[in-house]
Amino acid sequence: MLLAKLKETSENALKKPVADCVISIPSFFTDAERRSVMAAAQVAGLNCLRLMNETTAVALAYGIYKQDLPPLDEKPRNVVFIDMGHSAYQVSVCAFNKGKLKVLATTFDPYLGGRNFDEALVDYFCDEFKTKYKINVKENSRALLRLYQECEKLKKLMSANASDLPLNIECFMNDLDVSSKMNRAQFEQLCVSLFARVEPPLKAVMEQANLQREDVSSIEIVGGATRIPAVKEQITKFFLKDISTTLNADEAVARGCALQCAILSPAFKVREFSITDTVPYSITLRWKTSFEDGTGECEVFCKNHPAPFSKVITFHKKEPFELEAFYTNLHEVPYPDARIGNFTIQNVFPQSDGDSSKVKVKVRINIHGIFSVASASVIEKQNIEGDHSDASMETETSFKDESKDDVDKMQVDQEDGHQKCHAEHTPEEEIDHTGTKTKSTPSEKQDRLNQTTKRGKVKSIDLPIQSSLCRQLGQDLLNSYIENEGKMIMQDKLEKERNDAKNAVEEYVYDFRDKLGTVYEKFITQEDLNKLSAVLGDTENWLYEEGEDQPKQIYVDKLQELKKYGQPIQMRYVEHEERPKALTDLGRKIQLVMKVIEAYRNKDERYDHLDPAEMEKVEKYISEAMNWLNSKMNAQNKLSLTQDPVVKVSEIVAKSKELDNFCNPIIYKPKPKVEIAEDNAKGNSEHNGQMDGQSGTETKSDTTKDSSQHTKSSGEMEVD
Repeated sequence: MLLAKLKETSENALKKPVADCVISIPSFFTDAERRSVMAAAQVAGLNCLRLMNETTAVALAYGIYKQDLPPLDEKPRNVVFIDMGHSAYQVSVCAFNKGKLKVLATTFDPYLGGRNFDEALVDYFCDEFKTKYKINVKENSRALLRLYQECEKLKKLMSANASDLPLNIECFMNDLDVSSKMNRAQFEQLCVSLFARVEPPLKAVMEQANLQREDVSSIEIVGGATRIPAVKEQITKFFLKDISTTLNADEAVARGCALQCAILSPAFKVREFSITDTVPYSITLRWKTSFEDGTGECEVFCKNHPAPFSKVITFHKKEPFELEAFYTNLHEVPYPDARIGNFTIQNVFPQSDGDSSKVKVKVRINIHGIFSVASASVIEKQNIEGDHSDASMETETSFKDESKDDVDKMQVDQEDGHQKCHAEHTPEEEIDHTGTKTKSTPSEKQDRLNQTTKRGKVKSIDLPIQSSLCRQLGQDLLNSYIENEGKMIMQDKLEKERNDAKNAVEEYVYDFRDKLGTVYEKFITQEDLNKLSAVLGDTENWLYEEGEDQPKQIYVDKLQELKKYGQPIQMRYVEHEERPKALTDLGRKIQLVMKVIEAYRNKDERYDHLDPAEMEKVEKYISEAMNWLNSKMNAQNKLSLTQDPVVKVSEIVAKSKELDNFCNPIIYKPKPKVEIAEDNAKGNSEHNGQMDGQSGTETKSDTTKDSSQHTKSSGEMEVD
């Protein structure tokens, strides 16, 4: 509902459809929560380009405009971002270089925010009112809600003011007016346990990022609750540095998301800026081994591991197997279920020689921070003629244990944004059953590949994966939700149109009734007034009785019926208001033309070039126009205001336009150009040139110049 409302608000503001978006989520959201947000966006008709951690969005909004960030080859600038909003508290440390942002660590307290401080105030006043006024506020939901609102206002006032502040609520409960007071010192005493929870996440984030206080260049705070002086005090006390408030505390997250959306959109040109986020919780894979009740485990992503990221794990198996993904440390996860999901790798069979098949499984944390088993493939050995059948496929025997169906090695392919590095350029982690890791360089890897090529051919076959994700909506259910949401949006649209039609009738009734007693009073007879008042009264009664819930068309018809009575009166009023101006304009234009005719008759030199025959036509036309105007005005003056007008304003305006089109081209006809003056000017310039002893070329250029100036000036004179 919230996303659909935001979509509607955006579309109304932009006057065009909205689909692509970036949605921010708290950094502590688990896989199930992230998938749920993605599903909700889909149901709302939005295409979520990226789920972005709130602190990462803030860091992007901070870093993208900074021109003084250190170059890539220098030590990065470390900035701590602290976000305490209404319900949660998040801290992250980010390393900035030019065009690059890397999140080093994030910590959080998902249950500490502005509402906790509101609750502390509410509990205090509930107890006070119980003893002072003998009322139990918590029994009355409406009163409790009002108290919450007042306490929130009081909290904001205390952030700006240290003196005693009053709390007054009228008709609070049982018609009682209640009042109390509080100051900042009392409030801080009341919330001492909450303020003590500010420091632990700060300490944890510095430890996880392996940074000292002096490594941090600035501390940026956002979120409404960071405005509380005691919260700022705790942060300053820990870092021994002044806090920076350069970011917009309320909009920084939304701005970061908008910038990320612009970066991902092909329609905008944005400065290159790469973002590396982190994995909030460590993730482990578990599978069954060949031993009875034996299980193998491997931590694929540790806490604060860079993301997005892919890893390839190699298994040696003879049959289909299941991988179970879960969060390693349940106590770290603010969610009741540690499971992420089960992934079954199907169609795994032994090799033709009876050996275990080599299965490569790619696991990934994608751009949304969601874990998945992205793909699986089996590597088949195909021996070349003349080669020994017992030749091993790769020189991996040192990592293999015959007795175990275990994970042999792990390759790591980093995905930086959308671009994935090629396998030969990525570091490779090899993990044997004892958990030892080695890293092979690209050159070693190439040597091994060459050796493999010499010994035998390798064929890779993709395997199907069956995923069973924890708390995942099935596609069929999701499709039905999308369909239902579409129906509800259409239903809302129709309901809005119906309500608008009903409101239009109601508005017309009230508006017209009001005007009948004022501006329309002179334009309606007493008989018609009584009749129309009765119709309006009946319509009003109908609206509140049987017309309360009618289809849209009924209201539209009702409005048209009312307009049949109302429009003639409205038209008389509008015509009466606008007619004097239209008549004055036409009269003024006739007067102007008559003045020109008079001047022409008096042989005025401005008009002596005009054609007599055409002037005669103008005179005749003006005479007719005068007669038309006088006759219409006389006829109109005989009518009362309650009668329809003889001539409409539109007719007078049309007559005025017709007069302009007929007379203006004739009376404002420009005088013909005078050629003699130009010839004289030319002759004079030549004569002067020779007298002054100038050459012919100079004379010619001067002449051209003079004539062009003359033409220009005469051209200006032609314009009336």
